[in-house]
Amino acid sequence: MTLDLVVVGCGGHGREVVTIVRAVNEAAERPLWRLLGVVDDQPSEVNLKRLQRLDVPYLGGIDRLRDAPGELHHVIGIGDPQVRRAVGRRIDGYGTPAASLVHPDATIGADARCGLGLLAFPGARVTTNVTVGRHVHLNQNATVGHDCTFADYVSVNPLAAVSGECHLAEGVLVGTTAAVLQGLRIGRDSTVGAGACVVRDVPDRTVVKGVPAR
Repeated sequence: MTLDLVVVGCGGHGREVVTIVRAVNEAAERPLWRLLGVVDDQPSEVNLKRLQRLDVPYLGGIDRLRDAPGELHHVIGIGDPQVRRAVGRRIDGYGTPAASLVHPDATIGADARCGLGLLAFPGARVTTNVTVGRHVHLNQNATVGHDCTFADYVSVNPLAAVSGECHLAEGVLVGTTAAVLQGLRIGRDSTVGAGACVVRDVPDRTVVKGVPAR
């Protein structure tokens, strides 16, 4: 059965999601998703032109989802966890179900438990006994070790590595090429800077950078 899908977000992250949708469809025996287009409240002219190059319609603002039929799904293509959370909570009120997309070149452990809205980009790796919440984004070549728990709206950016038995609270962003060492906790809405190496727990709403991260 092919389901209708709308991507939320016209920026680069949202357009990358379009490529995941197409890759998922190409790998399946028959298309799983019928991509109707993209919604965005304030798309730039540059991004609209780039979306047009992908031959994907711009459908208007996010409120277009408010009166959508029940079988229409959405996926949020917004990289910033806090913005994604605000949009996700708004769409929750519309009753439009979230889709999860796993690129054919990503791997998710058979015993992983994943909330709706998961985006696993090419090369993402999730091993065993991992739990991730809603609208979690695992970007290109990100790795997640055994026995980790991610709350809702976590983002792990390209080439970042989260070691085993880590807990990432809601809204955490792990920057590109960063590393989080074994058994650590990253607090709610905290950011690990690009290239950082986290060697101790990080409190809520904290930005850490460097090696070791401070």
